[in-house]
Amino acid sequence: MERLLLVLFKKFLGRREAFHPAQDNSDIIEEKVVQIQEGDLKLRNQVITDYQPYIAKVTSRFCKRYIDPAHDDEYSIALNAFNEAINKFSADSGTSFLSFAETVIRRRLIDYVRKEQRFSKQLPYSSFEVEDEEESVINPVEIHQAVEQFENDRSAEERRQEIMELQRSLLDFGISFFELPEISPKHEDSRKMLFAIGRKLVEDSAMIESIKTKKMLPIKELLDVVQVSRKTLERHRKYLIAITLILEGPYTYLREYLHIPAVSEEGGGEDDE
Repeated sequence: MERLLLVLFKKFLGRREAFHPAQDNSDIIEEKVVQIQEGDLKLRNQVITDYQPYIAKVTSRFCKRYIDPAHDDEYSIALNAFNEAINKFSADSGTSFLSFAETVIRRRLIDYVRKEQRFSKQLPYSSFEVEDEEESVINPVEIHQAVEQFENDRSAEERRQEIMELQRSLLDFGISFFELPEISPKHEDSRKMLFAIGRKLVEDSAMIESIKTKKMLPIKELLDVVQVSRKTLERHRKYLIAITLILEGPYTYLREYLHIPAVSEEGGGEDDE
């Protein structure tokens, strides 16, 4: 349930057009690969960036679970494999680049899984056991993993608590957590503009107090400080309220998950979505 809520949350604040590799003309991507092989480093970086959703999708399908690009080693393996595919692809092979790339990704993931399994068989926990000063047998690897698991469990619990708190806060404004992706603007420029307005709201103590007490967006006051129409503010009322609650509230883990600094951490800098 927590993962579902995080996915919805990320779609709300970072919604992008769905990426479908099949819609990308195969001749175009293969032409790009040729240019990259001829030394276009900038284009290489752009192609790898553009195809990250595709890489994550192939990796998740192989692993039969959701792959988090920020934390799962499998994604890094797949990313390197995609880069390898760019280097090794031949237009004369008779296969499309994306098919070839998927094959390379799967092979490297298979190699990775086999290596992990082989390592775990060859090096049992007992091989890391040592004696401490009191001649008691301890296992530093096991201790490290136990501490790491404890920290992960604690972080997960705190994320759940933040999600539950945000859900409660949104309900006070008649907003359901599950409608967040639907109220997110389609275009990135619109999101950036609304983020900037949300930050202005948080920085204005009078307006933030008005939001908290009256449970509504102070549109009249906002019109005095932002260069947008009343219609725009009213259309994005729910989004602005949600953004303001997230930026102003005690949601450290959720902001970190989305790489969003709190207003107090920005020092009044530019929007960095």
